[in-house]
Amino acid sequence: MNGYRRLEDRVAIITGASGGIGEAAARLFVENGAFVVIADIQDELGDQVVASIGPERCSYKHCDVTDEKQYGTLDIVYSNAGILISYNGMLDLDMKALEKTIDVNVCGGVAMIKHAGRAMVERNILGSIICRVSVGGSRAGIAPPGYTASKHALLGVVRSASQELGMYGIRVNCVSPLGVVTPMTCAIPGIKRFRLDPEFVEELMSPLSTLKDMSMKAKDIAEAALFLASDESACINGYNLIVDGALPDDINTFPVNVAKVAMGLVRWSISKVTLSSILSVLLDIFNNIENKMVFRFWFAATTGKYPVLNRHNGC
Repeated sequence: MNGYRRLEDRVAIITGASGGIGEAAARLFVENGAFVVIADIQDELGDQVVASIGPERCSYKHCDVTDEKQYGTLDIVYSNAGILISYNGMLDLDMKALEKTIDVNVCGGVAMIKHAGRAMVERNILGSIICRVSVGGSRAGIAPPGYTASKHALLGVVRSASQELGMYGIRVNCVSPLGVVTPMTCAIPGIKRFRLDPEFVEELMSPLSTLKDMSMKAKDIAEAALFLASDESACINGYNLIVDGALPDDINTFPVNVAKVAMGLVRWSISKVTLSSILSVLLDIFNNIENKMVFRFWFAATTGKYPVLNRHNGC
């Protein structure tokens, strides 16, 4: 049907929606007629998303998912917030990092289901609650043990809650994606100032799919969440919708082969670097050393041009 919008006049809360999958879902839900409350702890990014979508169709609310005093009335909840703060294996597992991961990924999801469920039951709303789990929530070899444990636990909560809330006409389902390019997947735990280039991360993940020419995007996961939020899934409850690009069962992504990833990053970086950019970096380096005349002659012989160096550095 032309002009049909699947979430017309509904109110949705999406946590972790200041970027990545949550932002993609917020945009898609609004396109389908919902008013969306973007809930996150990244205020500046959240305000930017609202400004880009339009304040008449969405709003931002500072929300720490581990704080229970955050929730109001709604038709749809997409609990998307999550963290991955350590790639340590079992032998080097950081217990404090594990506690933080459980606190956000499990307790945050539980709080969303609990209070959204209460609001829906109180107002007799036949609502939809969706949690973002992970492929790592139903099998091993995908993510570090702490993250894997948290997603297995959240999947169990979704299945349990679906039985209880289903008696009130409230559906509880989850989406389990394989990795897509998001701020979280581009980050390296423990190194705050460095992020992997999104294009490299996408190139790294694309071969995992057995579907021809398939490169999963955040919007693909948002489309799955939209399906579970809409009436098209009215008879689906307690379901784990896996979106993994047909990842074979015998392919693992953890433990991470650091050497392979590093070599891939080097090769990718070299393929993107031009001679002019290399020379520009060298120029910056030599601008900070005393013997610049050698570099002047080398640069001129290589490029046919005579470099103008920074006079404030003594040239």
